[in-house]
Amino acid sequence: MSELDSSEHPIARNLAAVRRRLAAAVAAAGRPADAVELLAVSKTYPAAAVRAAHAEGQRSFGENRVQELAAKATELAELPDLRWHLIGSLQTNKVRDVLRVPGLALLHGLDRVKLADELQRELARQSRRLDVLIEVNASGDATKHGTSPAGAPALLEHVQRHCPALAVRGLMAMGPLVGDPAPVFAQVAALRDTLAAASGLELPILSLGMSQDLEAAVAAGSTLVRIGTAVFGERS
Repeated sequence: MSELDSSEHPIARNLAAVRRRLAAAVAAAGRPADAVELLAVSKTYPAAAVRAAHAEGQRSFGENRVQELAAKATELAELPDLRWHLIGSLQTNKVRDVLRVPGLALLHGLDRVKLADELQRELARQSRRLDVLIEVNASGDATKHGTSPAGAPALLEHVQRHCPALAVRGLMAMGPLVGDPAPVFAQVAALRDTLAAASGLELPILSLGMSQDLEAAVAAGSTLVRIGTAVFGERS
């Protein structure tokens, strides 16, 4: 990457276009310019793609498989200020592996008590804490992970009572595969407000929106959009 003129790199152009699109969505929603963070979803793309985005100032990257996340984080460990997010479902037998990842900043997929308990055990053993999001399956799609909206309060209460090493920072959800995402995003935003009021937690993060529904997510109050193909190009 260093040998290339960064302005000519496709990822540089894509990233600039996404930033303009995000800024326009934030302005249209009447929100502060810095209200929404861009998470570049680098899953399936090579480490060189992350390097290219990093050269353009991008620091937060999302992966959905622990093995790929660990490999990239290790390969790119010399890059300053990398922040890694695990956005995919996490199996309990991978908890120790993901907690070894250098630069792990946020786990998006807390969706069940068993996973919370396993994370708590391992984090307590290491005397550390981890920021997490509760993943909500708000669209009701059986192929997606996440607790149901009705199950989210009990999961959050369990974490508050029994998992002091987990810092719940908000919610994550995906829009529907087809149809208008706005009602789903509005439901998740309202659920966040309900959970915050009931728990006394701030829950500042709403991880909503991807390449195809970024604008609807920002309008609904998303604070973190997960953008892959619009930054890195179509996956092979």
